[in-house]
Amino acid sequence: MAMSGDNGAIKLVAGNSNPRLAKAIAAHLKRPLAKAVVRRFADMEIFVEILENVRGADVFVLQSTSFPANDHLMELLIIIDALRRSSARRITAVLPYFGYARQDRKPGPRTPISAKLVANLITNAGADRVMTLDLHAGQIQGFFDIPTDNLFAAPVIVRDIRERFDLSKLMVVSPDVGGVVRARSLAKRINAPLAIIDKRRERAGESEVMNVIGEVKGYTCILVDDIIDSGGTLINAADALLENGAADVSAYLTHGVLSGGAVARITGSRIKELVITDSIQPTEAVLGASNIRVLSIATLIAEAIERTAEERSVSSLFD
Repeated sequence: MAMSGDNGAIKLVAGNSNPRLAKAIAAHLKRPLAKAVVRRFADMEIFVEILENVRGADVFVLQSTSFPANDHLMELLIIIDALRRSSARRITAVLPYFGYARQDRKPGPRTPISAKLVANLITNAGADRVMTLDLHAGQIQGFFDIPTDNLFAAPVIVRDIRERFDLSKLMVVSPDVGGVVRARSLAKRINAPLAIIDKRRERAGESEVMNVIGEVKGYTCILVDDIIDSGGTLINAADALLENGAADVSAYLTHGVLSGGAVARITGSRIKELVITDSIQPTEAVLGASNIRVLSIATLIAEAIERTAEERSVSSLFD
C-alpha cells in the first residue's frame, strides 16, 4: 500500500499572544493556521484542542511569552503537550519574544534563574526545538538541551536605517555597557562609529549619572537594544546624548515590552522616533503614538520556519 497524505508538511499553530503576527507569518508561508481552540474554562484554566490531524507533521507553535507572561507561557506548554499527544513528528516552539529572559543569572543570593526554569518547562512539555528572536543573553541557548535558533532582527533594522538616514552622519549608541556587543554588530553592518553610555550610581539612593563614551557632537545618534520596558534608561540616554551635542536621537529596539506608562513617557521624551518590531503585539497606545513605529518581522520568521522545515541553513539568513 502506498503511503499518502502531506503530513510531513508544515503546520502552524498559534496561541493567543500575537494573532496579528501569526496571521502575517501564515500569509508569507501561504499556509492557513491549523484549526485549534485555545480557550479558558470559567476558573481560567487553559484548554487546548487541535481540530485537525497533525500525526507525522512538522509543527511550529507561534507564541510570544509577552504580557500576561504566565498565561501565554502556560498556553504554549499546553499546546505543545496537545501536539505531542497527537503524534506530531516534530514540534518547534517559535517564541519571537522569550519572556523571563532577563532572569538569566543570579543577581543576588537566594534568587532564581527563571530563564533556565522556563527552558526546562518548554523542553519537558515536549518541544523538539526552539526558535526565538534577539535573545536577551546568548547563553540562554545553552539553557536548552534541544536545538535553539536565535534569529536576529538586524537585517530588518539595517534595511530600515539605510532607507531613512544619511549614513555618513550616523552614530550607533549602546544605552548601557551590557549591550555593547549587540550595538557594535549593528554599527559594523552599516559601517558607523559606536558610542557607549556608562551609567553609574555614585552612592545608593542618588540618581544615575550618564557618562557618554565617544564623541557624539553633531551626529545623528541611534540607540540600539533588545528590550524596551519602562523606557527610563532609553529616555535618560537620549537626554545625555543631546546634552553632549548630538544632532538628534532615534532608537531601534526589537522587543517593545512597554509596560506601565512607558508609551506616554516615550511620547513626551526627546526621542525623535522609537522603532520596535511586532515580536510583541503592539497595543492600541503604541499604534496611536506619534513617535513610535513598528517594523514587521513576519517575513524573517516565515523564512526561518521554511528553512527549518526544508533542513536548510538558517544562519545564512544573517550573513
